[in-house]
Amino acid sequence: MDATEARSWLRCYRCWSQDLEVQVHYEGIHKIDPLTGERAEVVDELQEAVVQCLDCMHDQPHLGFAGGRVEPIEDRWERMIAGTPWVASCTVTVDADEVETCSGPEAGDALSYAAFGEHGTREFFTHVRFHKHEDDNRITVHLLVELYARSADEATEVLEEAARGQLTITSLAEESRPPAATGDDRH
Repeated sequence: MDATEARSWLRCYRCWSQDLEVQVHYEGIHKIDPLTGERAEVVDELQEAVVQCLDCMHDQPHLGFAGGRVEPIEDRWERMIAGTPWVASCTVTVDADEVETCSGPEAGDALSYAAFGEHGTREFFTHVRFHKHEDDNRITVHLLVELYARSADEATEVLEEAARGQLTITSLAEESRPPAATGDDRH
């Protein structure tokens, strides 16, 4: 991929800044060669990476890190770069077992994760308005969700694919994209 092609996706999807950094967290278990003291064999390793915009501090879920380089995530980058923000008012009814906690400081993230999985805590901007215990086995989470898509149909499809329970969208509206970051004042 040449530099021209990279410029279309190698930017913040929120403010368009190209001032990005990757935070890599690595854990590994390695066997040691008894003669040299060097690593001989990888027993187990885990690498997690998050690309973040240094100007607006948002994570970039359309970008991944593999083989020492930042790359676009195929099923997201075009939607997030070419799309506009959409705001949905919706409910997701999930099994109560899916909700880690529904009170305290972690409740918002736990309810967002129960409703939309990784999308709810990493890709979407979610605001849990309230939740309701339907019975001992189900919880309905009422949320406002901001996501990026190229059309109302695509926004609906993304929400439907991410939902981890019964989804009801009560409203869906397109918002304007924040202006591109230029010069020194990028906010």
